[in-house]
Amino acid sequence: MLVGFVCVALPGEAARADENSQHVALLDRAHTVAELEAGIIALPSAPISPANRGGATPLGTVGSGDATLQTGVHVLYRPNREWAIGAGAMFSPFPTTDPNYGGASGLSRTHSRSYLFLGGEARYYAFRWHWLEGWIGMAVGGLIIADRFTTNPGPAVPAVPPLLGTTTVTVGTEGFSAGIQAGADYSISEQLVLGVALRADRWLLPTQKPFSQESSCDALGDCPTLTGSVAAFEFGLTLGYKIPL
Repeated sequence: MLVGFVCVALPGEAARADENSQHVALLDRAHTVAELEAGIIALPSAPISPANRGGATPLGTVGSGDATLQTGVHVLYRPNREWAIGAGAMFSPFPTTDPNYGGASGLSRTHSRSYLFLGGEARYYAFRWHWLEGWIGMAVGGLIIADRFTTNPGPAVPAVPPLLGTTTVTVGTEGFSAGIQAGADYSISEQLVLGVALRADRWLLPTQKPFSQESSCDALGDCPTLTGSVAAFEFGLTLGYKIPL
């Protein structure tokens, strides 16, 4: 005698199995991370002027070069647990200012310098323990340095009415940045993550305008204050949000 058995899944069990397959942890499937960053950038060998060293940060001065607050945003695609690739932008919103810079013309001038980075990055997650991850990586991209010179009003330079123009001139320098980075992330929930990031960059900045023999100096003879090879170091705190795909 042949006896057959037929297994039929109950509707509730099938629904639960389907629900479990749809709720795989984000780290185990492809997702995107949108990340905000705030921290400090320091240029140990590049003060904005000989008389103004150490910069200005919420923690005070840093070293003998320039240092200032830096903010940024990163968008990373993470196809698996090990790798992430994406793009980022970093900007210094409150540049260090020297009100007694002077100038090549002999006039009393104020000088400030801000930094903008736009580029791509890659991260490799080499360490993992429960909800804590450690990563290393690299970042390359374009760099824009803005030197702003403002002629201070005085006996030789009266205040300029707004309708007649401005006493501020911006001298821009475009270059290339490449560096290494490392950090750690802690997932406080499946989608929110807190982290820290450290970077060491090498900036390559031309002494003249790209594709031109023209000088980058302004009409009063003040020139970009960063040229050649410059070292930069960054420390940041990050807040990320994971977006499932």
